[in-house]
Amino acid sequence: MEFQTMGNKKNPVILFFHAMGVTGESSYRVADYLKDKYFCVMPTSTVYCHNQRYQRKQDEIRQIEEYLQKQGIEKITLVVASSIGADLGLTFLSQTKIPIEHTFFDGGQFAQISRLTRKIMVPFLYLAIKSLYWSKGATLSKFMWCSEESIKPYFIKAGKNLRYKNLYRQMMDSLEDKEFPKLSQEVQRTIFFEFGSVEEHYKYRDAVKKAYPHSHFPLFQDENHMQMQILDPKGFAKMLDSIICTGKLMRIVSEH
Repeated sequence: MEFQTMGNKKNPVILFFHAMGVTGESSYRVADYLKDKYFCVMPTSTVYCHNQRYQRKQDEIRQIEEYLQKQGIEKITLVVASSIGADLGLTFLSQTKIPIEHTFFDGGQFAQISRLTRKIMVPFLYLAIKSLYWSKGATLSKFMWCSEESIKPYFIKAGKNLRYKNLYRQMMDSLEDKEFPKLSQEVQRTIFFEFGSVEEHYKYRDAVKKAYPHSHFPLFQDENHMQMQILDPKGFAKMLDSIICTGKLMRIVSEH
């Protein structure tokens, strides 16, 4: 893995888990509005790191924990996991011994897919991600609801570093067709599972509501996948701050 940070490590810690096909730097635009108050840690999955070999989720978690330990971090104020980052984020939440005060899943990819189907998906996902590098981001609108210029560099860098075998190993180790990990009622109450009402991942909302009935399930009406985070990073940052400060989600849309 590779780690990027913003802010002073003496401040409360926010740990980000990024989406598919991008690097940890994809959280820069949000972290930039949080860095004066928080220490933002943004790992890049081994899948998108040059000359690194993806092993399994537990190894990714080990690397994160070792990094945090070296930084002298003993507690995480907020975990933010986006799209497929939610798969690793949820595993981290269920396995780590590091105390976590709050967790926010943005359009989490909580699919439970058979191994055969995941195996079939790999070449298509690989070509989609690599095409963003080959085309310098021009193909983004073919795979997403938007073609926001500001996020293209993160796709391009990830596509450049991506190797087929790393993506294959990740997909064989992710989105597995099995029960979600058990979480105590106390932990569930600290989690926000947010979806946009028109995004494809909205279909996973009922499954996580059933698995974690004591959590929060905010719904962003008429919004697509990660829409607020992409188009309004300042407002998204303010919303995250409200969760930390109040334990409640207060959405504040910033002026563009």
